Amino acid sequence: MTTQTDHPTQQGSGWGPAATAPEAPVAPPAPESGEPKQPFARRLWRGRLEDPRWARPAFWGPLLATAALYFYNLSASGYANSFYSAAVQAGTKSWKAMFFGSLDAGNAITVDKPSAFLWPMEIAARIFGLNAWTILGPEVLMGVGTVAVVYASVRRRFSPGAGLIAGAVLALTPVAALMFRFNNPDAMLALLMALACYFVVRAIEDGKTKWLVWAGVAIGFAFLAKTLQAFLILPSLAIVYAVCAPVSLKKRFGQLAAATGALIVSGGWWVAIVELWPASSRPYIGGSQNNSFLELTFGYNGLGRLNGEETGSVGGGGGAGGTGQWGETGWDRMFNSEIGSQISWLLPAALILLVAGLVATRKLRRTSVTRGSFLVWGGSLLITLVVFSYMAGIFHQYYTIALAPYIAAVVGMGAGTLWEKRAEMWASLTLAASVVAASAWGYVLLNRTPDYLPWLKWLVLTGGLVAALGLIFVARLGRQLALGAAALGIVAALAGPTAYTLSTVDSAHTGSIPTAGPAGASMMGGGPGGGGRGGFGGGTGAPGGQTQNGNGTTQGQGQQGQGFPGGGTGGTGGFGGGMPGQNGNTQGNGNTQNQQGGMPGGTTGDGGGMGGGGGVGGLLNGATVSAEAKKLLKADADDYTWAAAAIGAQNAASYQLATDESVMAIGGFNGTDPSPTLAQFKEYVADGKIHYFVSSGSGGGMGGSSSGTSSQITSWVEANFKKVTVGSATFYDLTQKASG
Repeated sequence: MTTQTDHPTQQGSGWGPAATAPEAPVAPPAPESGEPKQPFARRLWRGRLEDPRWARPAFWGPLLATAALYFYNLSASGYANSFYSAAVQAGTKSWKAMFFGSLDAGNAITVDKPSAFLWPMEIAARIFGLNAWTILGPEVLMGVGTVAVVYASVRRRFSPGAGLIAGAVLALTPVAALMFRFNNPDAMLALLMALACYFVVRAIEDGKTKWLVWAGVAIGFAFLAKTLQAFLILPSLAIVYAVCAPVSLKKRFGQLAAATGALIVSGGWWVAIVELWPASSRPYIGGSQNNSFLELTFGYNGLGRLNGEETGSVGGGGGAGGTGQWGETGWDRMFNSEIGSQISWLLPAALILLVAGLVATRKLRRTSVTRGSFLVWGGSLLITLVVFSYMAGIFHQYYTIALAPYIAAVVGMGAGTLWEKRAEMWASLTLAASVVAASAWGYVLLNRTPDYLPWLKWLVLTGGLVAALGLIFVARLGRQLALGAAALGIVAALAGPTAYTLSTVDSAHTGSIPTAGPAGASMMGGGPGGGGRGGFGGGTGAPGGQTQNGNGTTQGQGQQGQGFPGGGTGGTGGFGGGMPGQNGNTQGNGNTQNQQGGMPGGTTGDGGGMGGGGGVGGLLNGATVSAEAKKLLKADADDYTWAAAAIGAQNAASYQLATDESVMAIGGFNGTDPSPTLAQFKEYVADGKIHYFVSSGSGGGMGGSSSGTSSQITSWVEANFKKVTVGSATFYDLTQKASG
């Protein structure tokens, strides 16, 4: 029987930690005297000399398969989230827009995040032109990179087999396949968080300051992708290093201080420039109420996400265990019908394997890198899991991609550890239990979409139980039967998420709130539905909405502003529910009946209207722009800073992408930002900087209260300028006064 230690360079089965050496830094063995050093190209393909011959080719194969899977059908999603695609377009036209993350080349307002996550897309689009591939291709490469980082981290301390399991789990997680093919900030965030964990593990290995500094740099740059979410795992990483590092306590705290400095510099330089730059000569900070990035960071994108008090948001959440516009909170949030199919397939197994890994390493010394690896990845998993489960503010299903690298690493490390100790009954029983947990939970998730591959859930459950039975007695089986039981367990655990992943890559995803898996796999309760796989009614978990079916058709009896809109299909349907007001009855196909203040849904066709095909001021999916409307806006567009202005960023983005001309987004993403003010807008019009105003048809769109900036501008425009109708779209020519 092989016993576990922390030295990864010893020969072993290739599936668990290698054995029989004290803790030591990881490094390839030095060549014998006179033996030439292994060439880089050979090492790149062959890997370590002590590795099994299959190890490195088995790594490159799945990595290439991941790239092929994620690149497949990529162009089907087009511009995906047009909000961020419009910012990419602006960045290809203006370096200033690229730096600040402006939504338009005229630099009226920024997106609601820092701009770093846009830069890879903007660089690609500047080189190769703006299209689906240059926007989404960099996201795919980040996904492949994240898989490689997770594999490398697990492989260093465990084995090639454990690393391959970790990589496969990550690549085949449905929400990972979704977001590594989508242009939201989460792909970059996931890559940088995985890198931070990798660097901390390296620092625990040899105690060198450089690794901890690199971890700080990764987290600091992640802050420039998605602000404070990057800091979720900081406490865990800092505590693990402070406890496990193989250097003196004084040096540990000095290194942590250096890493903190690196974090501040890598994340703070951009913030400092933005805050010190005169507000009059930079774009308004979208998502803030005071034109301040710091206010955006600690408000709408920070503490507001935790307590549900996001100023300028479209609605908050509930308290712990409560139900709000963004779904139920509580310990089981990641497992419910809204979230479960996105991320939780192997979450029960990961929690079992995390505990098992810590038990298996309990007798190792303080500086054990094996135990430190479990603590780094497992601690990151637990702290992110708790925050996501109880945060009461805006929460979307796709946020859970942040959990995917941690789950994958823990599963790979835990499976490798228990496999190496499989001769011990507790280890084989625990390994079997993890397979049962994965297959049983896979059955439950598959059963939530009974019309999708109805036979698969039975194969998953049966295969998992058979594999678990074999794993219980694995020590008594021959090598071939033991490997067969292990392979069957892996297949049973991954079959469900693989099916949902294949469904995800085979579908187009657009709008602001995409979800993974087949239609009906993730029914968000109170919050808005979103693009790609069909909309969501406003009923489950939010009073006032009744879901009729999964294609976006919703009827809502909005009582006192409850009953948040449901979603549209494929980025074209309207949104049901009455928000706010009474009896707002809306069909998701764009037909609208609005009574007593219920907010109108979307109108299909030429755009204009209430967000065109997007509904609710284009909050989620934007407008459909006809050829006639495009021709109108492009006429003499070079004579203006903005060809048009529209309420809400999604509407503005739709017209901007269609015309390739700058369009001002009044009120930012939600239409609630106080930018521009009525006085500023009047000045722009007087100076001849804006040609057309896109009618929202509702007095201000999503942010439109009677006293809101958007409503004030709309009322002023409607009272003073000539209306122009093109098809079903309505515009106002800001160069011509209304007659009479």
